[in-house]
Amino acid sequence: MRPEIVQKLNYLEELFRQKRRVLVALSGGVDSSVLQEIAHRVLGFDNAIAVTAKSETLTEEEFREVCELARSRGWNHHVIEYSELEIPNYASNPVNRCYFCKTELFSRLRRLADEYQCVAVVEGTNADDRGDYRPGMKAATEQGTWAPLLEAGFTKEDIREVAQYFGLPNWNKPSGACLSSRFPYGTRITREGLEQVAHAEAYLRSLGFPVVRVRHHGTVARIEIPPSDFLRFIEGNFAQSIVDEFRKIGFPFTALDLNGYRTGSLNVLIGMQGTESNAQPKQVDQKAG
Repeated sequence: MRPEIVQKLNYLEELFRQKRRVLVALSGGVDSSVLQEIAHRVLGFDNAIAVTAKSETLTEEEFREVCELARSRGWNHHVIEYSELEIPNYASNPVNRCYFCKTELFSRLRRLADEYQCVAVVEGTNADDRGDYRPGMKAATEQGTWAPLLEAGFTKEDIREVAQYFGLPNWNKPSGACLSSRFPYGTRITREGLEQVAHAEAYLRSLGFPVVRVRHHGTVARIEIPPSDFLRFIEGNFAQSIVDEFRKIGFPFTALDLNGYRTGSLNVLIGMQGTESNAQPKQVDQKAG
C-alpha cells in the first residue's frame, strides 16, 4: 500500500480501538466490507457485529454474496428483514426517499446496537460521498451513526487499495445502489418494478456487462453502461436478444443512454448534480421522467 494509505489505516484502526464494541451496517459493498474487516481484526469476533438489512431493494444475488463473504471471513454476521416499501413516504419516491429509508435502517440498527451494548453504529460514508445529493447522510447524522472512513479521509480509491491488501474478493466490485435508485423521483416504487429492474440488470451482467444500470421509465428501460463498452454492445449483436428479453420482463421499449453509466444520473432531474449532499432541492418536478 502507499505510505499515506498505511498512515490512514493506522489512524482508522486506532479509532476502532477507542470504540471497543461496534455494530457495522454491512451492505456487501467494498466500503462496509473494509469497515467490518477492520473491526473484526481490531476488536475481535464478539465485539465486531455486522448486520445486513434484507428487503425488496436488495437482490437475492447481492444477499447471497454478502452472506458468503461474511461466512468466508469468519465475521459475526446478523440479518434483519423488513419491507422498505412499507416505510411511510418511501414508495411514493420523493426526492428525499433515502432520508426515510436510512432513518428506518439506522433507527433499527441503533436499537440493536443498544441491545448488544455497542458503542457505535458504523456506516460507510467516505470522502467521495460529499459531492452528490445524499439525503441519507442527514438521516445518519440525526440517528448518531459513525462514519470512520469519512473521519479518516478515505476516498473510494483508498478503500479499494485497503480492500485488496486485506484480500477481500469485492475489492474491485462496481459501486452499487439500492434498486429504488433506478426510478425517477415521483415515480411510485413497486415490488413488480423492482423485480423488473433486478431481472434486466442480471441479464445484462450475464452478457458480460458488469457495470450497468437499468433506469425504469415506465414502458421504457434506459440502459446505462460505460462508454468504453458501447462498441462491444453494438457490434456484439446483443440488441435483438436484449429487446426480446426486456419485453418478456415488461418493457415494450429499450434505449441505450448515450451519456453512458454514471452514479446519481436521475439527480439531474432535480438540478442537484454536484451539489452538497445535505442540501435541499430548489425546485423539484415530482413527475419528472
